[in-house]
Amino acid sequence: MDFFSKAAELSSRREAFAVATIVRKQGSSSAKTGSKALIDSRGKILMGWVGGGCAESAVRSEAIRCIQAEKPVMITLNMQDEVLGVGMPCGGMMDVYIEPVVPRPELLIAGHGRIAQVLAGLGQLMNFSVTVNDPSADRESFPEVDRIVARDFDLTETPIRASTFVVIATLHKNDHLWLRRAMESDAAYIALIASSHRAGLVLDYLHAEGVPKEKLDRVWAPAGLDLGAATPEEIALSVISQIVSLRRGGSGKPMKDVKKSERPAAVEDPSNPVIRRCET
Repeated sequence: MDFFSKAAELSSRREAFAVATIVRKQGSSSAKTGSKALIDSRGKILMGWVGGGCAESAVRSEAIRCIQAEKPVMITLNMQDEVLGVGMPCGGMMDVYIEPVVPRPELLIAGHGRIAQVLAGLGQLMNFSVTVNDPSADRESFPEVDRIVARDFDLTETPIRASTFVVIATLHKNDHLWLRRAMESDAAYIALIASSHRAGLVLDYLHAEGVPKEKLDRVWAPAGLDLGAATPEEIALSVISQIVSLRRGGSGKPMKDVKKSERPAAVEDPSNPVIRRCET
């Protein structure tokens, strides 16, 4: 129960972690089948046991990679060879399933209009935690979002984290203030919904006010992918498509043009001490 209580505590604090479980053991190993460990995003074992020495080090390294990729993986550790294995000739093999537990990404929408409404609904469908910040926002307009901050440019209740995707759809009111706030953060994505002319005016104004160019370059303005969008619904779709593409490392190309050779393959090298047997 302590193990799962700790996992629940990490989840409540929105901290990413991984659960490593030994699912098969062959030969000699200090850990047993079913042994588990909680590993944080820096590779530190917070609780549990999956073996000592280099076996532990290999699991920790893979856990970091899994958390970053947000994908589980099954690995095989070769402990039979001190040279080609993990460094400890224990005489066994071990399969470890590593599953990342990553908080839902956050979608922060500044604004209210039809684009904001559709974007909020799409964000919910994409499993984002959605917050809408606008004095005109209410539950009738945004029935399914996680949070509504119905104040004019209130920053105290809208923290911007590294997992936050910020979309500014203020219809020009305070958009420069929101951009300043977002650019001071580690936001994963900052976008301004505006025409090319309006976006250029806002960015030029901020640059004249002393905002460095490297910060302005973080802003996607105009926002979204080129879908030829003409309606508020289509504009919202282009923005959420860009967010998903950036978050998942997509190319934005048509699927028929993406060659199989461009997709990374799992590593299946018998001489590698860590063999990724499957990824999902």
